[in-house]
Amino acid sequence: MTSATPDSVPEEPRSRPAHKAPGDYGADAIQVLEGLEAVRKRPGMYIGSTGERGLHHLVYEIVDNAVDEALAGFCDTIEVTILADGGIRVFDNGRGIPVDMHPTEGKSTVEVVLTVLHAGGKFGGGGYAVSGGLHGVGSSVVNALSKRLEVEVRRQGYVWRQSFRDGGVPLAPLERGEESDETGTIITFWPDPEIFESVSFDYDTLRTRFQQMAFLNKGLRISLSDERPESAYAVDNDGEEAERQPADSYLYERGLVDYVEYINKVRKAETVNDIIDFESEDTERKIAMEIAMQWTTSYTENVYTFANTINTHEGGTHEEGFRAALTALVNRYARAQGLLKDKDENLSGEDVREGLTAVISVKLSEPQFEG
Repeated sequence: MTSATPDSVPEEPRSRPAHKAPGDYGADAIQVLEGLEAVRKRPGMYIGSTGERGLHHLVYEIVDNAVDEALAGFCDTIEVTILADGGIRVFDNGRGIPVDMHPTEGKSTVEVVLTVLHAGGKFGGGGYAVSGGLHGVGSSVVNALSKRLEVEVRRQGYVWRQSFRDGGVPLAPLERGEESDETGTIITFWPDPEIFESVSFDYDTLRTRFQQMAFLNKGLRISLSDERPESAYAVDNDGEEAERQPADSYLYERGLVDYVEYINKVRKAETVNDIIDFESEDTERKIAMEIAMQWTTSYTENVYTFANTINTHEGGTHEEGFRAALTALVNRYARAQGLLKDKDENLSGEDVREGLTAVISVKLSEPQFEG
């Protein structure tokens, strides 16, 4: 073994091979996904899955936008149709998506809402005090995950139309059509079969969700119909057999009272008292609360909670507050009436809620969702 002398010339560094090793990670390895391309690349991040749950979530995102119009007091009718070719059409008689040129984007506000993530009236407090959509990305995500989407807006005395293809690419700018004295929005979309495992909507899944939304928004009519030929079923029409397409319409003027009544009817539970219901609103903090409850002879409790019409099945501060307040109130009343003596322990929360059916709905301007 020879050792290098001070005069020895250091060996030339070996040049790196032109090709990249699989583990190389440099600036050029970072992809910047423009616009809706990010949604198509990772759809599960935006709608949860590309299975049946994610597919139906597309419909809920569009309907949630229409419900926001109802929450703001501008819409009382939403009609959802499963078209014969498998597409979905959602109509609402709200104010219509704004059609003017967007001040910073250089295109119509309709196109911005449908092609730019995090664009909508739920940001900055200008459009909605309360909104049901979780992220404000609904319309653009639906567009990104559709092979085709058509929008029709009735606003400012005209009908406005625009079409998109292949994940949100506009075919032309927003076009002004015929005159109309109506207002509202119609969005029709066809989910991309290359994204989803199946693009066949389940009628009962949608029907159940829309009935729940109608319970939570008193005075709002939500209709669902199915025009697919394979969905037709036979009915007896005065002795003759006829075919009928599935259709349901929900409108509940008493809101949560109707909901509690419905739950106990479905459960065939024997009720103990009349339904107790009350609501309150803090206009300064922009919080509204509505509660309906009724005890039954059942041993189990059924408490359903919602925040901005979204089912919070993992609970939350609104549910914890209700449970604590109910237990404290019943114990206070029991002691005041002499039903509980000084030596008696307080009733537990489980005792108080045994057999209880309750629906709690809070609506607030800045919800924080976890999970």
